[in-house]
Amino acid sequence: MYTKILIANRGEIACRVAATARRMGINTVAVYSEVDADAKHVAVCDEAILLGPAPAKESYLRGDKIIKAALATGAQAIHPGYGFLSENADFADACVKAGLVFIGPPPSAMRSMGSKSAAKALMGKANVPLVPGYHGDQQDAIFLQAEADKIGYPVLLKASAGGGGKGMRIVEHSADFKSALTSCQREAINSFGDDKILIEKYLRRPRHIELQVFADKHGNCIYLFERDCSVQRRHQKVLEEAPAPEMTQQRRKAMGDAAVAAAQAVSYVGAGTVEFIVEESINGIDGAFYFMEMNTRLQVEHPVTEMITGLDLVEWQLRVAFGEPLAKTQDELTINGHAIEARIYAENPENGFLPSIGRLQHLHIPDAVEFESGSDPQAMPAAVRIDSGVRPSDTISPFYDPMIAKLIVWGADRGVALARMSQALSEYEIVGLVNNVDFLKRLVESQPFAGAVLDTGLIERHHDVLFPPIKAASLHALALAVAFLLDTERAQMSSNDPWTQASGWRMNMVMQRELIYSDTLKNHVLAVHYLQDGWSIGCRGVSSLLKLITSDGGKLTVSLGDDIVCGTVVRDGDIFHVFSCGTHTVLTYTDPLAHAGQVEAETGRLTAPMPGKIVAVLVDKGAMVEKGAPLLIMEAMKMEHTIAAPADGMVDELLYSVGDQVMEGAPLLSFTVG
Repeated sequence: MYTKILIANRGEIACRVAATARRMGINTVAVYSEVDADAKHVAVCDEAILLGPAPAKESYLRGDKIIKAALATGAQAIHPGYGFLSENADFADACVKAGLVFIGPPPSAMRSMGSKSAAKALMGKANVPLVPGYHGDQQDAIFLQAEADKIGYPVLLKASAGGGGKGMRIVEHSADFKSALTSCQREAINSFGDDKILIEKYLRRPRHIELQVFADKHGNCIYLFERDCSVQRRHQKVLEEAPAPEMTQQRRKAMGDAAVAAAQAVSYVGAGTVEFIVEESINGIDGAFYFMEMNTRLQVEHPVTEMITGLDLVEWQLRVAFGEPLAKTQDELTINGHAIEARIYAENPENGFLPSIGRLQHLHIPDAVEFESGSDPQAMPAAVRIDSGVRPSDTISPFYDPMIAKLIVWGADRGVALARMSQALSEYEIVGLVNNVDFLKRLVESQPFAGAVLDTGLIERHHDVLFPPIKAASLHALALAVAFLLDTERAQMSSNDPWTQASGWRMNMVMQRELIYSDTLKNHVLAVHYLQDGWSIGCRGVSSLLKLITSDGGKLTVSLGDDIVCGTVVRDGDIFHVFSCGTHTVLTYTDPLAHAGQVEAETGRLTAPMPGKIVAVLVDKGAMVEKGAPLLIMEAMKMEHTIAAPADGMVDELLYSVGDQVMEGAPLLSFTVG
């Protein structure tokens, strides 16, 4: 076996490959761009080589630099992961010429499957079912429209060299064909440098089901069952699961045999995925399935296959590349349970799934393993697994895919797996950038997905369910935010000065204050009364007793009236992130001290919004000041707050001196506007 390999990738797949290599006693070399110098994949490998600046074309797509790094470090083979150079036949050729093993299929197989039209021609000869369409070289617009008319509308235009949803258009009517073709060709040439287009019959409610295949150098080829990847947005996968729901043994074997035939048609070696589009079943009768494309690499969603088979597909890749035969025959493979994968992205589902960038200021994940494999496929796998290339405080940059992690769950059946996925998503906490966790939870719990009513248009069809109207913050979320704030203030207080105690003690009176939290819909004004063993909070015309039961960092348990509420609160300046009951509530806190001086300008008085001490007087009597000028500084709850001028004007009189204690509502100075 190899003693050292170079991993020509980054992020979670580089970490995933390194984990298997470490378990097998193989040393690893990472490559990285300047922006990835402190990335997780660099830290988990034994060595690391800088490739160049952040843009992929100057770093991770520089095959010459990658090969040079492999040779310089003594690596014997290169694992390309997926994306970047993983399906680049020229790079695979260059590895071989340099005396390195490319851990992937032969370049000839990659070239055969790299062109959608050429691949479909090969599949037709191998008797693999094809979607009715035109895949030839004739690209005249009039000819193509005639072919589309012959196929019958709707049709799907696809860039022959495309992928990732680029260069695709659905055409409903013949009159729309010309403009759609022009647009599709323009996007294809810009994305892939090739404007060749193929045409296929468009299936209105298809499922996307793919078969994991594996072949060795000894002529053996098997399929490791199927994955359902129907849930997509913009032709990109969101959720994947294995096995496919409602898959009959007869259908599984038919699709598996077709996938093996596809791989054998191009003399395939290694891990690959044959993707099929499947018509909906009607009255219990399976719909037809058609070859769509073959991905000549490991897939992002390979963990669900590992979870139901107990196999390590990366280990299989390494062993096959080294020349070993496949470890199992088709008859020895079995399915154990059900697995679901959710792709957690830094993206905004409410804004067309646009990617987000930023720093992971807070990241809490459910209890899980990063990777676990076993030799016994009947052994119970880990219930929750997370494959990730980032850690708390890492940054999601604009240069690469905005994936944060892959969350994979296993259950004895689909119902158990669904429940575990919902629970795991409830426990995911991310602060610092917009993400899709809440959307994924709604999707997993939605009736269509839970009921396995799957097709590639599920998200668009059920948009209203998956994107419900925004709701105002719940009283439970507000209670957690209040308890966190008051508990934090109490921890910062001096234990000797009764005037600064956060217990609420005041001579001959009960301390009262007003807290204001805002969400995207409204302001929430909470009247807080300090009590001996908690607080009374009034909101929306209802008063409730709030008690803090436990507090561990930001993890809180409180009682609100008769309710027990648990959650986590993360504060980022004036922004409070509240995670509770599977929801993430974002609240903006309006600090009355920080904004003191912005009200009551018309009265000529500035009053203390809270009890505290005067620690600095910054102006003299008679001073002319501009709006916003600092006038004096109060200390309350061991935090200093500046009282500012509400407008241009003159200080008529100072009513307190440094060191004086003031009560809430006390006039601090007289002020004349103008």
